[in-house]
Amino acid sequence: MTAPRVRVQEAPFDPAAETAALLGGRTDIGGIASFLGVCRADDGLEAMVLEHYPGMTERAIARIAAEACARWPLAGCTVIHRHGRLRPGEPIVLVLTASSHRAAALESCAFLIDWLKTRAPFWKREEFASGETRWVEAKAEDEVSAARWEESRPAAPA
Repeated sequence: MTAPRVRVQEAPFDPAAETAALLGGRTDIGGIASFLGVCRADDGLEAMVLEHYPGMTERAIARIAAEACARWPLAGCTVIHRHGRLRPGEPIVLVLTASSHRAAALESCAFLIDWLKTRAPFWKREEFASGETRWVEAKAEDEVSAARWEESRPAAPA
């Protein structure tokens, strides 16, 4: 396994190009799992502003990706998270995991999504058409989803 590819960027990304780059012509990969998070237009949302501390955020995401690579036999892993002002319909985050077996790819992708949601240091502010703004609070259900990975380790592939 090569080191996970982690990027925090303001610019949009191309999920198809990132998937092709992860596959890279390899024939030992049996499955690629993906998650594409998109900004929703809940309650008249005009934009979501994601703030972060450069360096700190990249290191935190790299640690989360390294944990996924330690838990599952991954052939590749890509995590791209955007920051800045995002409008509804725009992609926010892309998680790609590749393995010779689908279970490892799917489980590690779910793990990454859960831990990114609760452990990646981003601050989110919503902007509404009315001019109102509000900071997004952590959700208890996200913490519950992330907690399921605290004790669990996947079984070795057969």
